[in-house]
Amino acid sequence: MSELPAALQTIVEDFRAIEGQEKLEYLLELADRLPPLPERLVPQRQSMDVVNECMTDVFVHAEKENGDRIRFYLDVAEESPTVRGYATILQEGLSGAKLDEILSVPLEFYLQLGLQQVLSAQRLNGIGAILAHMKRVAQGAQ
Repeated sequence: MSELPAALQTIVEDFRAIEGQEKLEYLLELADRLPPLPERLVPQRQSMDVVNECMTDVFVHAEKENGDRIRFYLDVAEESPTVRGYATILQEGLSGAKLDEILSVPLEFYLQLGLQQVLSAQRLNGIGAILAHMKRVAQGAQ
């Protein structure tokens, strides 16, 4: 198992501490923590990268900060709390990480969260697609 960025590892440990439907409830709580796009990015929203493989529009933007760290901004409709919850996990867990740390996160890391117990295979595929897309966007971050 590859090592996860520290913030993402903390989230994984939080999920490991809860069982069954509590995992879904926690995921839905995380949806409320996804911050809105910063005002400076709102005009660019429609030109941001969109995760096409996900049934819900997920807009992704990445920027370099502090030299070699990546900061992510994600925007997901409030009507999609499951996807917003996962976007929160990824934004909080990967923002501030180095590119090589981000690229080393396995696409199926959600298995470490135990989400396969409470989400359909279709949703899990979407989750992997969001992470894959974030990796591509991170590689082009400026």
